[in-house]
Amino acid sequence: MGILYNSVKLQKNMKQEFILERLLALGITKSQTGKSIHECDYEELKYELVLASFREIDDNNDSGKWF
Repeated sequence: MGILYNSVKLQKNMKQEFILERLLALGITKSQTGKSIHECDYEELKYELVLASFREIDDNNDSGKWF
């Protein structure tokens, strides 16, 4: 059981690091609650990435611009 647990934990850490790197690349350093993204858990990071993705889509969409 120890090896399987460590493997799952390593995989989750890798996913968390990937999301963290994506957020940093987008210039996001704080969550919506004001907490540093370095302190966020995996679920919080996923939520922040979804919000950032929506903002990125809105910024790239001409219909979302005023003029």
